[in-house]
Amino acid sequence: MGGKYSNRKRAEKFNSCGNTRKFANLHKKKIFVPELNKSFTLTLSTKAIKTIQKKGAYATLKDAGVI
Repeated sequence: MGGKYSNRKRAEKFNSCGNTRKFANLHKKKIFVPELNKSFTLTLSTKAIKTIQKKGAYATLKDAGVI
């Protein structure tokens, strides 16, 4: 096979689905933080929602720099 490009590049070139942009699984959530006695409306990925459930809202938002 000629053309001087790799098989990966060939897969991208001849596969129309290979160039589609992938987006994160985002959800809008209203989260109440009892330490601050406030609610925040945030756009979160599903991984961030799982992290909030595991570590708690205040710790996660503080690590992310939101608070």
